[in-house]
This record gives sequence, structure tokens and C-alpha cells, in this order.
Amino acid sequence: MNNFTSIGKKIVAIGRNYSDHAKELGNTVPKSPFFFLKPTSSYLLQGGSVELPKGSEVHHEVELGVVIGKNGRDITANEAFDYVAGYALGIDLTARDLQNEVIKKGLPWSAAKGFDTFTPIGDFIPKDLIKDPSNVNLWLKVNGQMKQNGSTKDMVFKIPTLIEHISSIMRLEKGDLILTGTPSGVGPIFAGDVMTAGLNVGDKTLSQIEFPAVQRNRLNKL
Repeated sequence: MNNFTSIGKKIVAIGRNYSDHAKELGNTVPKSPFFFLKPTSSYLLQGGSVELPKGSEVHHEVELGVVIGKNGRDITANEAFDYVAGYALGIDLTARDLQNEVIKKGLPWSAAKGFDTFTPIGDFIPKDLIKDPSNVNLWLKVNGQMKQNGSTKDMVFKIPTLIEHISSIMRLEKGDLILTGTPSGVGPIFAGDVMTAGLNVGDKTLSQIEFPAVQRNRLNKL
């Protein structure tokens, strides 16, 4: 499933799934999972640069991604892991000023989350390498300074619950990615910054990614 970024049809991103992150943004912790969709055109593979839209305040959010291995809907929590092919380390970038503006108006988050390069992603991690995805360490540094350092054990809703909830609404398909939420410590990045993020199980690093940030060039039409 190394090609999930090219065959997957959607990115399903869970909102406010870590209570400390919800609180740091002044939001209430949800009583049930909620999600938004990101376009697969927002994927950014290693070697690329994050493009910052002019005038936007862009925040980093490191997350554990769940890669779906086969199609299914109305999946129960008990069978959820049968549909998981593996995992990936991702960063959900957010134009925070734009998000705050649309939240006040009760409008969707798509524009704030969907810019090109707004889902930097690491390599596929086979499922058998992460025996317990509810005990994974996620961290992110900006210019070598630690900004986020948390554990998936603090997720409000665990992966089986997320898969059950999403698949009760829409079919999950092979190659789809679920971004499971971010721990606290989110903050801005600027042109010239370098983000480094990692996914550790115990003392073993299973994925590490690095992406520089540049100003978005509107002359690049490709």
C-alpha cells in the first residue's frame, strides 16, 4: 500500500480528538467524533516544500494517519482493524485565520484545510509494525525546537470508534487516509522554517519527515 497517496480517493480528518488541543484553541471537547474532508491534491511527499498562501497564518498539526486496506461501510468497531492496511505520519496544515473566520460564520473548513501541500505525509507503515496504535508517540519540531510531543493514548476517540463512525456515513475505500487528530502545541510556521516530525513506538522511530516552508508562488500553474 505504498501508493496510498495516489490511489486513495479521500482524506478524512478528525477534529478536536485530543482534549488538550481542543482546549488550547478555546473549543469544547466533542461528545462524538466529527470530521472534515481534505482533497488528495493536498498531499505533499518527502522532498517537496510546504507552500504558504500569502497573508495566511498557517499552523502545523502532527497526526497519526490510518491507511484503509479494503472497501467497507457500516464497519463495526470490533472488525475495524480488519480494514486497516497500515499507518502513516502526517501533518494537517491549517490556515488558522481563515478557519477562525469561517467558524464564526458557521461555514465549512474546506478552504482553510485544503490548500495544495497542506497534507505533508510520510511513507506507508505496515500494520504489523504498530501493534498498539493507541500507544504511539508523535512529535514535531520547527527549526529544531520541539513544538508538539504527545501520545495517541490521549485520543478522545480511538481508531475503531472513528472507523465505525465514518463508515456509518460514507464508504471507506482502499487507499483512503484517516487523520486521527493532533496533540496540543500547534502553532504557526513561516517561510524559511523547516518542520521535522516523527512517529515513535517505544524507543524506535518508525517514520521521520522533514519539510521546508516557502511562500506560495502563484505563477506556478502545475
